[in-house]
Amino acid sequence: MEPQQGIMRKPPSSGGNPTSKPAAKERRSMRRCKITQLMRIRPSDPEKEHFDDMRGTLSVSRSGVYFQTSESAYAIGMRLFVTLPYSQDPMALNREYLAEVVRRDVLPTAMFGIGLKILMEMGLQQNPAFDFSTSRG
Repeated sequence: MEPQQGIMRKPPSSGGNPTSKPAAKERRSMRRCKITQLMRIRPSDPEKEHFDDMRGTLSVSRSGVYFQTSESAYAIGMRLFVTLPYSQDPMALNREYLAEVVRRDVLPTAMFGIGLKILMEMGLQQNPAFDFSTSRG
């Protein structure tokens, strides 16, 4: 019988097929949730081509979002205003964020997979159809 210290020093055995690949290391710092929430995305730079994209998220974490779009104007490094979750309900208080495109995948479906990193919260956005700030005189 082998002493316990000898067992502790042995490298772990592969246990299976010696040609199998090791598991890929997870590079994300935050866990992702596969949830769908409607969001509104538009460029923050007024010099960029304007678009107003309404999409559902595919996965969300505290610091990022991944979604699919047919809009081709997204580019790595592009800064965006993202309203998440987005609702047109007059009573909804939508949160707007400044985000940056960190991933752009060309998909076989003629769409694009876009990964955003949330940089900062801009604040709450009220639906313009229902504005509490107007006073009646």
